[in-house]
Amino acid sequence: MIDLDDPSRVRDVDRGDMLGAIARLPEQARSGYGTGRAVRPLPSLDQIAAVTYCGMGGSAVAGDVLRSLFRDRLGVPIDVQRGPELPGYCGPSTLVVCCSYSGTTQETLACFDEALARGCRLIAVTSGGELGARAAASGVPVVGVSAGMMPRAALGELAFGLLGALESAGLLPRLASDVDEAVGEMERLLGELAPEVPTDRNAAKRIARLIGERTPVFWGADGLGATAANRWRTQWNENAKLPAFASALPELDHNEVVGWSAGRGRGFVVVALRHDGERPDVAARFEPSLAIAREAGAETVDVRASGRSALARLCSLVVLGDLASAYAGIARGIDPTPVEVIARLKAALAGGS
Repeated sequence: MIDLDDPSRVRDVDRGDMLGAIARLPEQARSGYGTGRAVRPLPSLDQIAAVTYCGMGGSAVAGDVLRSLFRDRLGVPIDVQRGPELPGYCGPSTLVVCCSYSGTTQETLACFDEALARGCRLIAVTSGGELGARAAASGVPVVGVSAGMMPRAALGELAFGLLGALESAGLLPRLASDVDEAVGEMERLLGELAPEVPTDRNAAKRIARLIGERTPVFWGADGLGATAANRWRTQWNENAKLPAFASALPELDHNEVVGWSAGRGRGFVVVALRHDGERPDVAARFEPSLAIAREAGAETVDVRASGRSALARLCSLVVLGDLASAYAGIARGIDPTPVEVIARLKAALAGGS
């Protein structure tokens, strides 16, 4: 195992500089928000009936952020579509956001073409590629993001660029103060959780060490907490190169808890991602649910968000989870950045094998 308190050794393993990419999240968020707010022209959202966000992998997370923060505050439904087919309800009264960081994601390109054919109101979010080209040719506004990153490391520009554009379009309220708080919260946490900060004072390193070689299961309250849990899951998959799972309360109390039967928790760590503002009835479910996992042999731990606004709380959990997952990979001598399995899978599909 790599000593996480040896910064030079950590840097040697982190050859793709995932830790550096995570450290740039606040800068990304601020610049992305400004870029999004400056996009012109934007489609009219008068009498809009629904918002559908289309994306895959790391490019889909910005849609989760939008939905978890605003589904209870807007008068229209928000759907996140992970796949190549546009839902049947999408039409001229639907805003469709198509996000592909690379601009080459086939599923998202298929949704873009279908949305265009159906007369949907469209916004593209991309660093370029085919999506950027098709949007330009069709007169569809583009929220441009910087090229050269892994999609999962571009969340600051993707999510905050989207929020800025939708604010300018009149769909979202003024977010400047929430953005400022979220950026400040991320900066504070990045200082506290940096590679130079030893494990006994570094919560991200402690979580990485606690989970170790075991399989993590991330729980969050439906909405903000569930979005954070899903982000932790995918970051553990890609950065730590380990299986991981995520569930939401109260839904998991209607099925998953039955699976935590005697002895079945051994080899698992359940991480509960908590935040202020959880519904009281949902918050009350955490401890008895965690007790069931413990009785099955799992270890459990609570992690709490910080910040006043929902945006800041979500960002605080994202930063902690991103760093913990990167440290978990580094501790095992694995560079968090490469995703050779995905590249191999794409090559196999392209070759028809």
